[in-house]
Amino acid sequence: MRTHATTGIFFATLLLIAGTSVLAGSADSSKMSVAAPIASPGAPVFGKTIKLFNGTDLAGWTGFFQDKSTDASQAWSVRDGILVCNGQPIGYLQTDLQFENYELIVEWRFDPKKGAGNSGVLLRIKGENNVWPNSIEAQLHSRNAGDIWNIGGFPMKAAPDRTSGRRTTKAHETNEKPLGEWNRYRIRLDRGTLTLEVNGLVQNEATECQQIPGRIGLQSEGAAIEFKTVELRPIIAWK
Repeated sequence: MRTHATTGIFFATLLLIAGTSVLAGSADSSKMSVAAPIASPGAPVFGKTIKLFNGTDLAGWTGFFQDKSTDASQAWSVRDGILVCNGQPIGYLQTDLQFENYELIVEWRFDPKKGAGNSGVLLRIKGENNVWPNSIEAQLHSRNAGDIWNIGGFPMKAAPDRTSGRRTTKAHETNEKPLGEWNRYRIRLDRGTLTLEVNGLVQNEATECQQIPGRIGLQSEGAAIEFKTVELRPIIAWK
């Protein structure tokens, strides 16, 4: 009986030790599986948000029109915190400052009483002012947001199967909201890559865009449009 008891105690001890080892191993495995996320190579680091439109006036912007004697106030005004463009005369507002790498948020809508509108966001404007200047346009023509227009032969590459002449159409059906509701553009220029996101959906992309600092413009293009937000987060580094 003592032999059996001793044997039982021996095996119980072995099981206890083995169990403890398994638990310890499980704990170690658990620790090994919880790893810190690895940042994507070249992930951008953003600086502080810059409100390009301050909600009050046109400070920080300069107008350019076909008729060079035109004052910006003839086409643009601020009403109840909204930047309003009546579409005439033809031309554009552009930032006084130049930017190269950034994420730009633009919120816009069309007045249903005035119908579908037209405009565009001009990116990396370079060279002399002209209608229209050498730049990349993120289209704002009603139902066409997400299209890319290459103005003046700006160096870049876009999807060849969706490009005809200067225009590269968006990848998906329009996802703009009904007239009168606010739409949201998220435009990112990260070194040579341009990404256009409309209301949360990536609609277009271009690569090998010429990497230069340039002004940002909003077109007055013959039809009314309103802007609520125009703000920018500069890319200040990559990790």
